Amino acid sequence: MKDKMTTVCKRAALLALALVLPTAPVFGATPSPAPVVHKPIALPTPHFPKKKLHTEFIVEVNSKGQVVRVKSGKSCDNPTFNAQTYGNVLQMWIRHPDGSADVGLYRVTYDYDPKTLDVHRSISIVSRGGDWGDKEGAANSMIDIAKKEADQQRKAQEEQAAKERANLPSLNSIIKTSPSPSPSSHP
Repeated sequence: MKDKMTTVCKRAALLALALVLPTAPVFGATPSPAPVVHKPIALPTPHFPKKKLHTEFIVEVNSKGQVVRVKSGKSCDNPTFNAQTYGNVLQMWIRHPDGSADVGLYRVTYDYDPKTLDVHRSISIVSRGGDWGDKEGAANSMIDIAKKEADQQRKAQEEQAAKERANLPSLNSIIKTSPSPSPSSHP
């Protein structure tokens, strides 16, 4: 009986070994996945102007140092540079290092150098004083206008959605309700 048990154990061990051995090389031989190479996205190359550019603005500055409006300006022949410098000057604050500001007219110039690709901004006072000292800054005015327009657009969209919901047919007319069948015990 002991020999019979030994034989059964040997056979079970051999069977287990036979099942494990063929799969071991398969797992060992499986190559590791190839690394994924991500190509960088090609960004468009910016085309910088090849010649010097100059814009100049005369701006009114309030008592907080905010530009209230552009009184006059001189543009160049590059519309993009004109728009960028105009937008920049409308958002400016002109203050002293201690944080105080003088109400007045200021000249703001922008000069682009094609060799260094830098834009130099210079500010100088033209005259002190003016009746715009208590007026709101241009940037604040633009933010207020944008908020009002966004509110109007949101209200218009809500009204349109309400009109569309009012014109929808009722759920009962869509489904055409009829009495539900009652369950029965017959198959």
